[in-house]
Amino acid sequence: MNLKLLLSTTLISASLVSAAQDANRTFAITGDGNGDFMWMNIRQVDINTGKILQDVYQRNKTAFVFADADTKKAVGTSAQPTETMVAAAAYDKNQNKLFFTPMRIGELRWLDLGAKGNAQKFYTVKSALLNSAESIRDEAKNFTRMVIGADGNGYALTNDANRLVRFTTGKKITITDLGNLIDDESNKTISIHNQCSSWGGDMIADAYNKLYVISANHYVFSVDIETRVAKYIGNIGGLPANYSTNGAAVDKDGAIVVASANAFAGYYKFTLTDFNAKKIEGSDMVYNASDLANGNLLFQKEVDAAKKLGTADFKAVVPVITNEAHIFPNPVTANEFKISFDGQAAGRYNIAITDLSGKPVMNRVVTVNGKTQIETIPLNRTFAKGMYMVKVTDANNKFIFTERIVVQ
Repeated sequence: MNLKLLLSTTLISASLVSAAQDANRTFAITGDGNGDFMWMNIRQVDINTGKILQDVYQRNKTAFVFADADTKKAVGTSAQPTETMVAAAAYDKNQNKLFFTPMRIGELRWLDLGAKGNAQKFYTVKSALLNSAESIRDEAKNFTRMVIGADGNGYALTNDANRLVRFTTGKKITITDLGNLIDDESNKTISIHNQCSSWGGDMIADAYNKLYVISANHYVFSVDIETRVAKYIGNIGGLPANYSTNGAAVDKDGAIVVASANAFAGYYKFTLTDFNAKKIEGSDMVYNASDLANGNLLFQKEVDAAKKLGTADFKAVVPVITNEAHIFPNPVTANEFKISFDGQAAGRYNIAITDLSGKPVMNRVVTVNGKTQIETIPLNRTFAKGMYMVKVTDANNKFIFTERIVVQ
């Protein structure tokens, strides 16, 4: 009896330690040291103390394998995965991957942190949605902000905020152009598109599936993904005069930690209640950081409490389970979409469509055989615009996949 209790206590303690370590697991894009501004290295940091924990990847030093994600063919060891430097990165804790896009390169790349072997394994996907040949040298069109949202998808934003893209993070990467951000009427002269106030910086996300843009010049905007409306909510104070806010991440207590790409002055943190930044004493002053990335979400504690209490007006965000695209086109623009059942066994499948709160909107049963792997799902013409979840189960009610769609 005592032995069982001791083992249970040990396991619980180990789980708590593991959860705390996971919450603190943060990655920084840095240079080689004080005075170096080549942001090509990846280091793991302790978000609470700002201390460097591990050199994950160092340019020209770390052994790596670099392959095209679709063809699996090697890109070549002559090309550094972080070439041309990185200003946008996002950590997906569910997939244990660090996504990023190098500046002036139209590719989404990632490091598989769970891969085995002595060499770090990088993958890349090319997409004209990230940068075309015409815009690749235009600073305004470079992606400098990136985060994994509460829905499990990745989001990246250009400097000028005229292109917000969403990407899945599973085996098959799909990139979708969501369009430009729109200034909230209350923003007045502080526009999300303004070069002086709102370019650069980073993005974080909250547990309600909102995004937050923290610009290099300390301006903070909240972004509603569904409407793409960006609202100016405050300016960070208490920072050194030359301190640009280029990296941002959330700590386990819900505070926002920021790092600078041009100042070797350590990390600072603030909250959305007062925007007054305070230095994390003892934090790293050797490596500046062009980006920070971890898996924490703002307001996660509040969401967990609301779930526990069963708050009536709380709307749960249903995360993408597989992060592989089965539905197209998405967004849905012609009152119908298609579902690919490629790889699934023949039989009957149930398709349930709900709103983001889980309220049923539509249900349909389809029969799939060996030759018909794509089914068209028509929507009523009165189907309201907005975001919905599509859940597919088989005849035995076994879960197959769920994905979010946008009906326009």
